[in-house]
Amino acid sequence: MATELIFEVTGMHCSSCGLLVDDAVEDVPGVTSSTTDVRTGRTTVEIASPGVDPSAIHNAITSTGYSARRLTH
Repeated sequence: MATELIFEVTGMHCSSCGLLVDDAVEDVPGVTSSTTDVRTGRTTVEIASPGVDPSAIHNAITSTGYSARRLTH
């Protein structure tokens, strides 16, 4: 069963920013998809395994140069 996590991402300005975030997040083991809406500043991440550490997703986002905070528990 997939679980959805939502992060607020700040500092993005264009669709390329969103693609950069999605690519980084989708490299995290256990992440099945990432969709970033630059207009709302939200990244929705679907994970397949409850063992995925949300901090790994946070770190993937911040490694791209943007700030992030998790909005869901």
